[in-house]
Amino acid sequence: MTAGVHRIESLNAVTLGVSDMARAAAFYAAAGFELKYGGAEAEFTSYRLGPNHLNLMRLPRGEQQGWRGRVIVYVADVDATYAHVVAVGLTPEFEPRDADWGERYLHMRDPDGHELSFARLLDGAD
Repeated sequence: MTAGVHRIESLNAVTLGVSDMARAAAFYAAAGFELKYGGAEAEFTSYRLGPNHLNLMRLPRGEQQGWRGRVIVYVADVDATYAHVVAVGLTPEFEPRDADWGERYLHMRDPDGHELSFARLLDGAD
């Protein structure tokens, strides 16, 4: 690619479709996401993730979602995140574990089936 012509710099946001914004907003609030815009009654809700965003968009009534997404969120401490989400009544798919690819992680699903992976690079991993 020629320098200065076109370069993708970063990812700003991922948007997931949700069937019930109130239910989704309650889930993401319990999981500790910082609300930037919208909320339980909104058609569109945005959460701040460091300099980036996770957005939720309410699907039109009766529209079936034909796909599920996965969002990988880096956190300071995967085990502390696990303890938090369990304490507020959310159910991760498994306890934190170390992966061959150099991350400690856990997975859980939001009410619409989107997978959230909370992760942290292991010491020495790139």
